Amino acid sequence: MEHSRPISLLLVDDSQPFRQGIRTLLNFCNANAAAQFEVVGEAVTAEQALHLVKLHHPMLVLLDMELVQSDGITVLTELQGMPNSPKILALSVHREDEWVFRAMQAGAQGYLCKDHVADQLVDAIMTILRDEVYLSPAIAASFFRLFHFYAGQSLQACRSIHLTDREREVLHWLAQGASNDAIAQHLHVTVATVKAHLTAIFEKLRVTSRTQAIVKALKLGLVSV
Repeated sequence: MEHSRPISLLLVDDSQPFRQGIRTLLNFCNANAAAQFEVVGEAVTAEQALHLVKLHHPMLVLLDMELVQSDGITVLTELQGMPNSPKILALSVHREDEWVFRAMQAGAQGYLCKDHVADQLVDAIMTILRDEVYLSPAIAASFFRLFHFYAGQSLQACRSIHLTDREREVLHWLAQGASNDAIAQHLHVTVATVKAHLTAIFEKLRVTSRTQAIVKALKLGLVSV
C-alpha cells in the first residue's frame, strides 16, 4: 500500500519514554524510506486524545489500553461515534484473552503487545491501513480461544441471523483479514458488490465496522478460524 503523503499518527500513552521510543522507531523508518510517518500529536488522557483527533484528523491512533484516570476502551468507544473516525491500533502490556477481546470488540483494528513494538509496529500499521485486522500470531491464538467458547453457547442467536450463502462467503473472507479487493477477487465479483454485501452483513449483525463484524461473527459461530 503506497501513500502519496505521510501517514499521520496520534500517540496516546501516559509514558513519555514509551512515546519517545515510538517516535525514534518511526524516525528510523522515515530515514530508511520504509514508509513515511508523521506524528501529529501526543496525548496522555482520553480527553486529550479525543480533542487531538478532532483537531488533526490522524489516519491512525496508537492507543495505550491503560491511561491516566481512564482506559483505552473509553477512547475506542468515543471514537466509534465520530464521523470519519481514524483507525486504531491498541497497544498494551497485557496479552490475556479478555484484554484483547475487549479492545477488538470496542472497535480496534489491531492489538499489539508493547514488548513486540520494535519488531511488529510497522507491519501492524501497514496491515491496518490496508483495511485488514492485525493480531500477532501469539495473540491471535490466545484471542480466538474465547470465540470457540462463545460459539458453543450461541447456536440460537446464530439461527436468528439469516445470512445468504454469498454473505457467508464474504464474511468468511472478511474474518481472514481480506480487503474488499481481495474478497472481490476470491468471489469473482466487483468491489461494489462486496461493499453491498458488507452493508447487508453489518445491518444483520447490528455492527458498524469490519472489526466489529468479525468479532460478532466469531462469537456467534458464523465463521471459524
